[in-house]
Amino acid sequence: MDFVALDFETANADLSSICQVGMAVFRGGELTDSFSSLVDPDDYFDPINVSIHGITEATVRGAPRFANLYPEICSRAQGAVVVCHSLFDRAALHRATERHRLDRFDCEWLDTMRVVRRTWPQYARSGYGLGNVARDFGIAFTHHDASEDARATGLILVRAIRETGMDLPSWLVRAFQPLSPDTNARIERDGDPDGVMAGEVAVFTGALSMPRREAADLAARAGITVDGGVTKETTLLVVGDQDVTRLAEGQTKSGKHIKAETLIAKGQPIRILRETDFLRLVHV
Repeated sequence: MDFVALDFETANADLSSICQVGMAVFRGGELTDSFSSLVDPDDYFDPINVSIHGITEATVRGAPRFANLYPEICSRAQGAVVVCHSLFDRAALHRATERHRLDRFDCEWLDTMRVVRRTWPQYARSGYGLGNVARDFGIAFTHHDASEDARATGLILVRAIRETGMDLPSWLVRAFQPLSPDTNARIERDGDPDGVMAGEVAVFTGALSMPRREAADLAARAGITVDGGVTKETTLLVVGDQDVTRLAEGQTKSGKHIKAETLIAKGQPIRILRETDFLRLVHV
């Protein structure tokens, strides 16, 4: 149970406007190290955000900028399993590294919101926010303080691991499976004929960062027809980012991936895309 929990607070609706970072390092299921710092986002503070976390322009005056703190983040997260409660913190990190032109560190990501929804049936459909789950489990913390949120996130993951008996590598797989492991229905959508990518026919494979039905909805709004399997009509195969990385290390490709490559070899114009590139194409 070795992992690093990570949390950010932002100054405004721009996810790159990080104004606080918190990290909690767990070894053997125990909190062994933590790191927290205010961050000068070099940006404005929206009153809505301030009302949530209480951090203002005056609060961060004299604090380091994100680029100066990034080595501290990397020293703890490089090569680790990095966990966050929801995708927002991961997205904030990626946006901040783009903004400051920093290289991303290598790690494996795990969304504890997905873990919670698959561990406890009462949270499968609702109520799986960090504050609600921590309160139900008697975890005392100050919500929307990045360090406290990171600690609570880690404690919830440890509880899920102990309750289910599933180790961390198992959760890195289970978190991307359907809520019910026996549910794996084909997801299909008709594309909006007025969408910017009308005429494309896409198939999804691998572990995506979002539920596949949400990815299918995004594709359909952009005009892409979504099919459940690779056929002679397929023009796009969207592969989860983690799966692309693992394929580069020699792991086995999915059946959909292999079939798409077979059709490509026969002359069918199928483009294989990472999920990240797909999201950019549909303007997410």
